Amino acid sequence: MRPFLLSIAGLFAMVSIALSDQVCGLGENACKIPLGEYNIELPERENDATPIPAMIYLHGAGGSGQRSLKNREMVETFLARGYAVIAPSGLKRPNSRFGPGWSFHPKREKQRDELAFIKAVMNDASQRFNLNRETMLMTGFSIGGSQVWYLACQDPDVAKAFAPVAGAFWRPHDAGTNCAGPVKLLHTHGWRDGTVPLEGRVLGGGRIEQGDVFYGMQILRKLNGCNNYKADKYDTSGKFWKRWWINCTKGSALQFNLFDGGHGVPKGWAADAIDWFESLDKQEQG
Repeated sequence: MRPFLLSIAGLFAMVSIALSDQVCGLGENACKIPLGEYNIELPERENDATPIPAMIYLHGAGGSGQRSLKNREMVETFLARGYAVIAPSGLKRPNSRFGPGWSFHPKREKQRDELAFIKAVMNDASQRFNLNRETMLMTGFSIGGSQVWYLACQDPDVAKAFAPVAGAFWRPHDAGTNCAGPVKLLHTHGWRDGTVPLEGRVLGGGRIEQGDVFYGMQILRKLNGCNNYKADKYDTSGKFWKRWWINCTKGSALQFNLFDGGHGVPKGWAADAIDWFESLDKQEQG
C-alpha cells in the first residue's frame, strides 16, 4: 500500500504543478500580453462569479511585478479587504543602470505606450480573473508614482481613482497643463524623502529634473476646478498629515498626505488608501 499511496501523492503533485503552470500571474509565472507582462494575487472569495475590485501597482526603478508582490504588508492589506493586487512590470531602458522602469517623462523617448499597456493589463486581468474593471485603484511608487500622475493626466478614466506614493510630475511641469480632465487622486509623500524630495532635484548632470510636488498639487487644484489654493480641510491626528480640497468640480477628489519618513511606501499606507478609495462612493452618494 505504501508505494501505491506514494504514487497517488506524486500524481497529485504533478497535477498541482501543471495547474499552477497554466495559471499565469500567480507566483513566478507572469501573465504575458503583447506589450509586456504582469503578476497578480487574488483574495479568497466565497463567490467566484462576482467580479471583485482591484489595485494595480506600478513599481519603482529597478523593480518588477514579481518583486512588487513581496511587499507583504501592502499586498496582504489589500487582499484582506477583498481586492486583487495587479503588479505590471516596466521595461529596462538601454544602457540604464537602474533596471526596469516606465516611459513617463514627456521629454524622453518612449519605449512603449504605457497607457495602452496598462489598459491592456487591466482588461486582460479583468477577463482572466473575473475582476471588476470599473472598480480599480491605480497606485505606484517613486517613478511608478510619477507614471500614475501622467496616466491620470492623460486619461483620468483609465482607473476609478489614483493613489501614487513618492512620485509626481517632473520638470518641466507643462505636461500637467494639458490634462484631459478632473481627477480623483490621493498623493502620499515622506517629509524627509531625499530620493524624490518634495521640491524635486536635478539628475543626470542636469539632463532631467524631478518636479515640485507642491506645484504639481497646484496644477491638479486648477484641473479639478478647486475654489481655493489652501486646503479646505486638515487632519494631523494620525500617522498621516492630511489636507484635502472639497470645494472643487463635482466628481473630482484631491488629497495630499505627508508622513514623517523618507523614500518608501510607509506601513499603514495601504489601509489608508483603501479607506480613501472607498470613501469616494460615499461622497458621490452624499
